[in-house]
Amino acid sequence: MLSWDEDVATPTPARGARPAAGAPRPVDSSFDDGALAVPAVANPAAEAPAAHRVNVADKRIINGETDVNQLVPFKYKWAWEKYLATCANHWMPQEINMSRDIALWKNPTGLTEDERRIVKRNLGFFVTADSLAANNIVLGTYRHITAPECRQFLLRQAFEEAIHTHAYQYIVESLDLDESEIFNAYNEVPSIRAKDQFLIPFIDAIADPHFKTGTPEADQTLLKSLIVFACLMEGLFFYVGFTQILALGRQNKMTGAAEQYMYILRDESMHCNFGIDLINTIKLENPHLWTPEFREEIRALFRKAVDLEYAYAEDTMPRGVLGLNAPMFKSYLRFIANRRCQQIGIEPLFAQEENPFPWMAEMIDLKKERNFFETRVIEYQTGGALNWD
Repeated sequence: MLSWDEDVATPTPARGARPAAGAPRPVDSSFDDGALAVPAVANPAAEAPAAHRVNVADKRIINGETDVNQLVPFKYKWAWEKYLATCANHWMPQEINMSRDIALWKNPTGLTEDERRIVKRNLGFFVTADSLAANNIVLGTYRHITAPECRQFLLRQAFEEAIHTHAYQYIVESLDLDESEIFNAYNEVPSIRAKDQFLIPFIDAIADPHFKTGTPEADQTLLKSLIVFACLMEGLFFYVGFTQILALGRQNKMTGAAEQYMYILRDESMHCNFGIDLINTIKLENPHLWTPEFREEIRALFRKAVDLEYAYAEDTMPRGVLGLNAPMFKSYLRFIANRRCQQIGIEPLFAQEENPFPWMAEMIDLKKERNFFETRVIEYQTGGALNWD
């Protein structure tokens, strides 16, 4: 069974008093041009009164009124711990040896046409998918989150999305694929375009410069966007592709690409965990947003996402390959969707579903084992975090 952390913080719901007159003005969700300006101080050397200091109880995930530039005192320690965990797992695409992949790809009999289709369709989706995720963070989500420890994770996440886009480009370049074909797939391949078109409105809604949280309607719009990207994009749309490429790697094919996908899968599972904690904390702090009507709207989005990802599975695998076939993914996607629903407090959508790919759980839960092609240690930590077993 897939394993994801259930580390959901239980915040203090009290908001506390607004900052006193003369206190540093916090950045609000509109992120106006003056939001980061430092207020004038008559005597910079004078110590600020204690009354102006950040009170932990006043911090909020959204619509907070404390100074977003002041990281501590921590209220959401789970966010800081997840930030540290992602930093410890730093990696770069160029570290991966692609020579075996290049030789296999150039060999006319190295891969079947169905296997080559899987590789190219995967890259066609992923080369732009992580850019969409990064845009959603940088242009939208970051502006509206008012807890600085959560913002810290989002900054790291945005950088990791850039690394993932770099990784896919590195694979495309290494294999000498037609860049025009691969990078335009999100416009030209219907199964890929449909997924991207599903996501883009949720970016546009919160990236609109006129969008501002603070009303139930606006707050629900932000919460909906967070659910779509954490649970449906990173938590569902990536899993057909991950399974396919890792299945190739398990058969000692495209091992360099598979290694990079393993690291990306590990990163994305951490993004998903963080997003779920963020969603659940917003729910705890703003229970009025979690209406029956809103939950039903979310359930409909889950159903749509499962249909879109299954259509992608059918497109990428018109025939059985690698011991996989499209119908197997129907069960897998329903299994994952049920899991995501439970993680954010929604009743499962589908009848009991089993995981047809239990080995994928092992990939997600990798600790210090060596990977299946023995080229590097999975615990790809750097600096003081390195642990050479």
